[in-house]
Parts: sequence; C-alpha cells; structure tokens
Amino acid sequence: MITEYTFIHRGNQTSSDFILLGLLPPNRTGLLLMILFIFLFFVAFFGNSGMIYLICVDPRLHTPMYFLLSQLSFMDLMYISNTVPKMAFNFLSGQKRISFVGCGVQSFFFVTIACSEGLLLASMAYDRFVAICHPLHYPIRMSKRMCVKMIIGCWTLGSVHSLAHIIYAFHIPYCKSRAINHFLCEVPSMLPLACMDTRVYEYVIFMSTCLFLLFPFLGISASYGRVLFAVSQMRSKEGRKKAFTTCSTHLTVVTFYYAPFVYTYFQPSKLRSPEEDKILAVFYTILTPMLNPIIYSLRNKEVLRAMSRVLGMISSMKKR
Repeated sequence: MITEYTFIHRGNQTSSDFILLGLLPPNRTGLLLMILFIFLFFVAFFGNSGMIYLICVDPRLHTPMYFLLSQLSFMDLMYISNTVPKMAFNFLSGQKRISFVGCGVQSFFFVTIACSEGLLLASMAYDRFVAICHPLHYPIRMSKRMCVKMIIGCWTLGSVHSLAHIIYAFHIPYCKSRAINHFLCEVPSMLPLACMDTRVYEYVIFMSTCLFLLFPFLGISASYGRVLFAVSQMRSKEGRKKAFTTCSTHLTVVTFYYAPFVYTYFQPSKLRSPEEDKILAVFYTILTPMLNPIIYSLRNKEVLRAMSRVLGMISSMKKR
C-alpha cells in the first residue's frame, strides 16, 4: 500500500519530501476518473481564458462588473492550474512525491486564491448592490480606480494571510509520517503528521476561515438581500428580469464556491474523514473553476452577444 511507502522514521527522516496519497485508486476506474478530471481541466482552462479574452477585446464589456469577472476567471485559472497538473502527473507516473518547497508553493497559492476569491465575490456583490440600489452613485462608487483598489486589496490580503499560515505551518516539525492523505498540500491535511500539539493552531485556522469566508459571505448575503428587495419593487418587468438573472448567476457561483468550504472548515476535524475532505476539495479546486465561465456565459445575454460579435469578427478576418 502507498501508505506504507512513507518515511515514518520518528526523528531522523531520510528526506524532507512529502508524499501525496492522492484521490483516485490505481486501477481502471481511477484512470477513467483521471481522464475526466483532465478533460474538466481543459474545459476550465479554455473557458476561463476565453472569458478573459472576451472581456479584454469587447469594449461593451469594459464595465466594473466584467472587470471583476475577468479577475474571477483569472483566479479560477490559477486555482485549477495549481492542483490538476500535479495531481495528474502523480497518478499517471506513479510518483507520489512532492518536494518540501513544492508543497509550500502549492499551499501558498491555494490559500492565497481561496481567500482572494472570497473577497472578490464580496466585491462583486457590492458592485451589484450599488448598481441596482444606488444607480446614480454607481459611476463614483465603482469607478475604474475603485475597481483596481478592490482587486489589489483582495490579492494583498489573501497573499499576506496565506504567507503567515505557510511560514508557521512549514516550521512545524513533522515526524509522524510524510504521507499527506490528500491530492494537494492543504495545511489542515498536514497537521495530523505533526509531532506537536496543534490544537491552538487549528483554532487559529478556524478563526481565519471565519474572517476570510464567513464575513465576506455575510456581506454577500446582506448585499443580495437588499438587491432582491429593490428588484421586487421595480415596475419594469424587463428591468426586473435582467436584475434577477444577473443576481441569480452571481448567487449560483457563490453557492458553488462557499458550500464545500463551509462544510470542510466549519466542522471539527474529528467529524470529518480524509475521504470527505478530498471529495469536497474536488468541488472548489476543479468543478467550480470549470462551472463559473459556463454559468456566466449561458446565463448572461451580454456575454453571449459579445461572444457572437467576437466570433463574427474572427470569421470575417479569416475570409479576408
């Protein structure tokens, strides 16, 4: 078994590398699932890349909402690129190792993007709140300068928070084993390997999760609650339909993103199994980055129109 292929030397370990036990069994079923994950990776890669390109080249999408959406696509692109290629390489090559530095880098990007995306979704909710509830103030409150500040703030807070956790977590002595029961280097999955009491640090992780996930979620809920109330008071059926479509799209993305995180990080570790954690991690590292561009393109008429304009422009260039 791979769990026995670990460096379980209690003190003097021959290597500082970790071993990722992975998600899939080394059989035909595992191979088929890995092919599916690779396919989903390419769907997410081209979907998010296409969304970014579409927003860049179409002037009608040069608005705060789509500027923030392009950042969401960029984060999702980084998210899935941070996990699936290494996961696929380990499974197909049979090598489970990841270097100490590589594990730290993967953990840093994972935590950074997770925190930054939560803050970005809150910024997108605020954008819709101002656009629908305070339309006259929208050009001032959501100017290009304000959007840039929001995005820089999301990345900065996410990076600083991630760096603090990674510096501490990777200074913890790991002497029980080098086998991480996950398909990525996630700090909570590494703590059972520590040869020290980590209960205080687990509490710190819980509090930081509240700060970067729960509070933004409460802000998102409050914003959309106010938006839905304002939409219900609209007299124009067309305006009401458009607002509901936009808000429901955002709420769908928020639900897909937050639900697995809440279940994973707001439950005591004793009530969760590593298998549950790995399955839920598939949702926020693979499925959500793949679904976001599909949801925004299929449920957004402006994106569909922009897509048809760009495709028409490309086809006309080819004819020349």
